[in-house]
Amino acid sequence: MTLADMTPTDTTLTDKHIIAVLGGTGAEGSGLAYRWARAGHDVIVGSRDLAKAMACADELNALPGAGSIRGMSNDDAARAATLAVLTVPYTAQRATVAPLAEALQGKILVDVTVPLKPPKVDRVALPEGGSAVAALQAELGPGVRVVAGFQNVSAHHLKNPDHPIDCDVLICGDDREACDVVVELARTAGFHAIHAGPVANAAAAEALTSLLIFINKRYKVPSSGLRITGLPA
Repeated sequence: MTLADMTPTDTTLTDKHIIAVLGGTGAEGSGLAYRWARAGHDVIVGSRDLAKAMACADELNALPGAGSIRGMSNDDAARAATLAVLTVPYTAQRATVAPLAEALQGKILVDVTVPLKPPKVDRVALPEGGSAVAALQAELGPGVRVVAGFQNVSAHHLKNPDHPIDCDVLICGDDREACDVVVELARTAGFHAIHAGPVANAAAAEALTSLLIFINKRYKVPSSGLRITGLPA
């Protein structure tokens, strides 16, 4: 697939996935879940709290074109999925994934984690070793193909189907085939995705989130984003 194939307006579904959005009841997770459901994927919102997951699914199903989103526990969602997406705060990243390691074996895990350090979330605070996503890949081993993505996408407009997402999505991972799958997954939901190298490069995307938060505050905007220039149209 060429970069020209990945246009934000071309959302033809080629491969349907069963996507578990783990810790998906927050603004980012639920917004991504909605976008993928609208694109025709089978979407499950996972949570440690089953009632919370089911309530979130009901709220999303009430939005235009949502289809039928399900709510499950994180464990059941991970087992039912063909692909999982982790959308929890950095402080909950490893605690959420550790009990799911067996259920995630043989699957792609898209990690949206950003190592923000409250209250100064507009300052870069990368963990020791560089990348939170790379550390998770090392911990899970090769049986789970971890791909970093969507760290720099604001949740502000995700649930507005008429609002185009005006930014590029950086995709990093050590498995090229897994990255290809996530690039396509992003495309079907209306994002423009770009291969950005191995999972170690996710440190750059993680750091950029703090820069964008600072820019939002400084210029009083809700959803600044990134554009990579110089690529084929």
